[in-house]
Amino acid sequence: MSHDVIRNPILPGFHPDPSIVRVGDDYYLATSTFEWCPGVRLHHSRDLVNWRALGGIADSSRLLDLTGVPDSGGVWAPDLTYANGLFHLVFSVVDNYAHGYKDCANYLTTTADPEGPWSDPVRLPGRGFDAALFHDEDGSTWLLNMIAVSKPGKGFSGVEIQRLEGGKAVGEPTLLLGGSPAGLTEGPHLYRKDGWYHLLAAEGGTGFNHGAITARSRNLLGPYELDPNGPLMTARDKPELELQKAGHGCLVETQTGEWYMTYLTARPYTQSKGLSAHGRDRVDRCVLGRETAITPVEWVDGRPRVAGAAPAVEVPAPDLPAHPWPEAPTRDEFEAPALDPRWSTLRRHPAPDWLSLTARPSHLRVRGGQSPFARRSPSLVAQRVTAQHGVFEAGIEFAPSTEYQTAGIVAYYNAYNWHYLQVALDEGRTTLSLVTSDLGHRDHRPIAEVGPRLDLRIVLDGPTLRFAYRETEWTDTGLEADATILSDEYGTVVSDGMLHAFGFTGAFVGLWVQDLADEGGHADFEYAEYRPEP
Repeated sequence: MSHDVIRNPILPGFHPDPSIVRVGDDYYLATSTFEWCPGVRLHHSRDLVNWRALGGIADSSRLLDLTGVPDSGGVWAPDLTYANGLFHLVFSVVDNYAHGYKDCANYLTTTADPEGPWSDPVRLPGRGFDAALFHDEDGSTWLLNMIAVSKPGKGFSGVEIQRLEGGKAVGEPTLLLGGSPAGLTEGPHLYRKDGWYHLLAAEGGTGFNHGAITARSRNLLGPYELDPNGPLMTARDKPELELQKAGHGCLVETQTGEWYMTYLTARPYTQSKGLSAHGRDRVDRCVLGRETAITPVEWVDGRPRVAGAAPAVEVPAPDLPAHPWPEAPTRDEFEAPALDPRWSTLRRHPAPDWLSLTARPSHLRVRGGQSPFARRSPSLVAQRVTAQHGVFEAGIEFAPSTEYQTAGIVAYYNAYNWHYLQVALDEGRTTLSLVTSDLGHRDHRPIAEVGPRLDLRIVLDGPTLRFAYRETEWTDTGLEADATILSDEYGTVVSDGMLHAFGFTGAFVGLWVQDLADEGGHADFEYAEYRPEP
């Protein structure tokens, strides 16, 4: 890729709600992680073109406890800022969002080094999620958040601000913005430039109606006037664009005075020709989830503007020296003392009682955990799917001793939607099967009797998954599965007008071990490799 151009998305796959900050010549970008550990994924760049993964910030139970959070609950919308020699991270932990209620707590943690260690999280005030900090020129610090009222007809009730001193609230919150034209106003960030305070917020919900808006005021506490030019960015009226759902932005100024905005976007596997009476077509499923993109921002008549007010796949790069990072290998042979940053674990942090890189040299040993529908101690190690096409494979050694134990590789969205190529015990024989969960309805397709050591493969071919295995040579199972059930759209469940489940996370591929009787069953993985294809 030419350094003169940035190709979007800059972080493909599940990387939503990007918050960016510059410190000197370094750019750090934090994204939401929901029910996955470590919490708040962090990337680093020096040119806004090339990015390297630093892993997660909240990487221990001291910093984050996700036990029991629902699918697409957990860590929402982090905000990363820098002031007084410290990085400040604010994030929300959502324990429930369904049935008209949102149980949400906001936390603040700080550090002098973004790679840690981070301080013990401090509980912040706030009557909603998407909390963010604003550090004013006079040294004061302010907390913003959207307002979530759990009453019929209330819901999203605007954006408020409150002063903080030592992590504690001072005075009462002030309403900055009561709403926006598309409603569902959230994701606030505040900036000061040329004597104006500029409020950047999301609107329209995080689906295909999503957008970013701005408002400005001469006074911190308002009143704020919406940009009469309309949304800063949206794709809601442009179904032909490759990048959809554009919104939830965050601004950054380069050291050369250029401005950019990171924002979330999504790429449907099939593009519709427009809206139907029921919204988007079923084919508009975003298996890769909500991704991170970037765009230049120009200041016109004292307001930020994006060219065409729409997302673009290719945008001009900033006038900065190119700074590529060493290319990360696609294959992990588990030689390192800790999990590579590519990996995430579901709801619980890596710990010796269930995960070990030393019990057997050059292997990852995973002790079996709970069933797919439990929320306390699953044993799933996975990485994000970043392209429509590709291959995921792993070498596994597994000898189940009871029918309560299974192990294998999985294409996973949430507890109710997955395709699991599993090894299990069936009437005294070790067998390989494909087990699919489609909105919780399971389908079991036997494949073959196998030995304890084999390689497993999932081929991602757009909307279709295919499966193979190898004991001495690769064998195509002949089975296919629907990849689009691993999408945000399919994962969202609404019944009789009541929300039961959100779909916020995008698809993963990973290593899964279950031992429902907790009898010490484990699997050893010799390697795992994910090869995304353009």
